[in-house]
Amino acid sequence: MSMPNWSSLSDETVRHLQALIRLDTTNPPGHEILAADYLATQLRTEGFEPIVLESAPGRGNLVVRLKGSGEGAPLLLYSHIDVVGAEPAHWQHPPFAGEIADGYIWGRGAVDMKGAVAQQLVTLLTLKREGVALKRDVIFAATADEETGATYGMQWLAQQHADLVRAEYGLSEIGGYNMDFEGKPVYVIQVAEKGMCWLKLHAKGRPGHGSQPHDDNAVVHVARAVDRLATRGLPYHVCPAAASFLVAAGAAVGGQMGETLNKMAAPETGPAALQTLKGHSLYGYLNAIMHNTVSPTGLAAGYKANVIPGEAEATLDGRSLPGFSTEMVLAEIRDVLGGTFEFELIRDSPPVQTSSDTPLFAKLAAALKRHDPQAVGVVPHMMTGGTDAKYLVNLGVATYGFAPIQLPPDLRFMDLLHGHNERAPIAGLGWGVRVLYEVVKEHCES
Repeated sequence: MSMPNWSSLSDETVRHLQALIRLDTTNPPGHEILAADYLATQLRTEGFEPIVLESAPGRGNLVVRLKGSGEGAPLLLYSHIDVVGAEPAHWQHPPFAGEIADGYIWGRGAVDMKGAVAQQLVTLLTLKREGVALKRDVIFAATADEETGATYGMQWLAQQHADLVRAEYGLSEIGGYNMDFEGKPVYVIQVAEKGMCWLKLHAKGRPGHGSQPHDDNAVVHVARAVDRLATRGLPYHVCPAAASFLVAAGAAVGGQMGETLNKMAAPETGPAALQTLKGHSLYGYLNAIMHNTVSPTGLAAGYKANVIPGEAEATLDGRSLPGFSTEMVLAEIRDVLGGTFEFELIRDSPPVQTSSDTPLFAKLAAALKRHDPQAVGVVPHMMTGGTDAKYLVNLGVATYGFAPIQLPPDLRFMDLLHGHNERAPIAGLGWGVRVLYEVVKEHCES
């Protein structure tokens, strides 16, 4: 059996990513059928029989299966083909042009997550081209609507077409990349993600004329509540997913940073240790994995400049650690705010956690170490946001965040997501295709 031509496959991945970026699937409105049809065309050309399903007009989802012998349970490679919006005036290169410059592919979705879509597509195509004798089916799903809750994407597929995506394990986004700890690269594989708890905080007050200030102003009540949440935050917690990351990363990194990470893993020393990293590039992430969090993301009040309104509201993005429910997060928020605020739940979802003590996790870690000998460690980590993994839990699918990409030390993965100038390093993307292919091949041959 011939070895794949990795240079050629890297170029192929880049071409697919450019084509996908140029299909504007900004959500809302989505119109992911553009990307689903593109992928279906590529697959049909090589003898696959993909299924394209529209959950609503224009909301396209693609699923395709490469059959194995059935001796082992299927592996699901899944990714989303919608993207968040972009503000072209703030970009160095147009966000939907897929331009190549300075060693990067620029565009909305380059990292979140059309780059992974292209990698998964090329992995599937290569398995077929090479005639790999699979003992497990490999399923590739490219879905709609992840960025606004998956109502028309994975949530819908899991509810309406479960047999198409049911598998033992899934590989998806937010993992397989390197984080820089004081110049030392550590690769992370996502094993957990925080739950979601989106809220409206409502405050009431006494309406009146704007020329006569008083102490029962609903706008002031909301403003003070937002300030209190930002100033005090919620309590410090050490959940198992965060502790495993801190201990493993601490051991890998060593030195003063390693000692600080280890101290963070203990409730008694954690809060003080975390504060010593304030201002560090990793502080935001480390702070988020040690707390249930709540971020004010919107304010609404008033209808006329000279009228004190009787009501005001704030939109809050709450995120819960594994082991915490929405009710528990609400209790922490109420404890911080006190008062008589009313809360309206907009949307929630539970945290997700997968064990790292599995043969597949070991294979993922070994592949990353094999292809980057400079890495000081590969560790399990928790995502501070959410993915489509939560919709597959009830189907028995255990997900690892593993969309491998190698980044330069000065580029943080999470800074690329939803930001201006999203871009993927061409060399790092091609590196990731080889890592992904070898892992999928090894797992599905066994």
